[in-house]
Amino acid sequence: MVDADDVRRVALALPHTVEIASDGFDFRVADKGFVWSYPERIPGRPRVIRRDIAVLFVGDEAEKQALLLGEPDIFFTAPGYDGLPLVLLRLPMVDLDRLTELVTDAWQMRVPDALRGDPAAAGK
Repeated sequence: MVDADDVRRVALALPHTVEIASDGFDFRVADKGFVWSYPERIPGRPRVIRRDIAVLFVGDEAEKQALLLGEPDIFFTAPGYDGLPLVLLRLPMVDLDRLTELVTDAWQMRVPDALRGDPAAAGK
């Protein structure tokens, strides 16, 4: 079982990751979001930032559908995410290894080729 602090540790361990100030968590690489807290919208109520649910970039609709259909207890979506390569991840339903895999995969899909090389060399 993981939480928002675990997301922060995993995301910030990835090279070139930037944390954007928010009420929850929001991580980007080269100005592209790869994981952030879910801004839940219920009609007639103010938006609530859910730190127990992460929005995760998955690359394409096929991967999104595979996750949604394969593990519906862990992944879900909401109407505002229709047609977008994003899934919602219930953080308490995964362990640290799985979180690390998912966040790293999302980061890899967003990081530009120029930043993919040796992280130590990229900072020089």
